[in-house]
Amino acid sequence: MAYFENFDLTDFWDDDEYAKENYISAPPDDEMIKQIETQLGYKLPSSYIWLMKQHNGGVPHKTCYPTSVPTTWAEDHIAITGIYGIGFEKSYSLGGDTGSEFWLEEWEYPNIGVAIADTPTAGHNMIFLDYRECGPEGEPCVVQIDQENDYEITWVAKDFESFIRGLVHEDEFE
Repeated sequence: MAYFENFDLTDFWDDDEYAKENYISAPPDDEMIKQIETQLGYKLPSSYIWLMKQHNGGVPHKTCYPTSVPTTWAEDHIAITGIYGIGFEKSYSLGGDTGSEFWLEEWEYPNIGVAIADTPTAGHNMIFLDYRECGPEGEPCVVQIDQENDYEITWVAKDFESFIRGLVHEDEFE
């Protein structure tokens, strides 16, 4: 199966110094992917793995995703700061010191899946792969969890690739 067909990744990532220092790692090999999946207890979506093999984590130029319901962030969208890569070395990677397990253990986010993106709210909203309906081996949807609003879960996208394809530039909401 092909992923991100007809989707130009040329200008997707903003590789500034902050992103290089905190998010971007070398592309993961199969052993690293297996290690992360075992640690987290979930099979990562193939589209996520494919994208991380092209560019392992980082800050996209387009950081907003339109929503049909208001959130604590905005009436019509959510925002992300960066996307977690597959690895352990970077702070903002799945296995990093502020990776997926950090949000479950330290911030008591519900254990519904894997935290894959942070937001400009400094941890008060997080973007998760939600495995509740598909189980740990299935294709998760993407949700935002709002820690400030009793961990309210807002559905965002049917899958990871749809989430990435749906990101838009923040200027569209000003």
